[in-house]
Amino acid sequence: MSYGLICAHCRAKVRIRSSLGEHLLLRTAYLQCTNEACGATYRAAFEITHTLSPSAMPNPAIQLPLAPSAMRRDAMRSLQGDDRQADLLDEIEEQEPQHTAGAA
Repeated sequence: MSYGLICAHCRAKVRIRSSLGEHLLLRTAYLQCTNEACGATYRAAFEITHTLSPSAMPNPAIQLPLAPSAMRRDAMRSLQGDDRQADLLDEIEEQEPQHTAGAA
């Protein structure tokens, strides 16, 4: 799964090859361009930055700011009609290598 990420060079999709949990709120990922002719690789960080909706089981060690109302509205709009939102960590574990046909 690429999560809509694209290669900065050739604009092909990139895939997450591996990741490392740095903290409960931060995950470092290593990305690879799916265009074999390009071959770019990247390091990225996925960070949880705000609370959109408070937890029913809050962890007292985690203190995240509540997202401003405009941010919460935007998040709700982006989720409308998409009941198959992928979990980032589940998708990383399930990925299989893909091959691009016709690249020389």
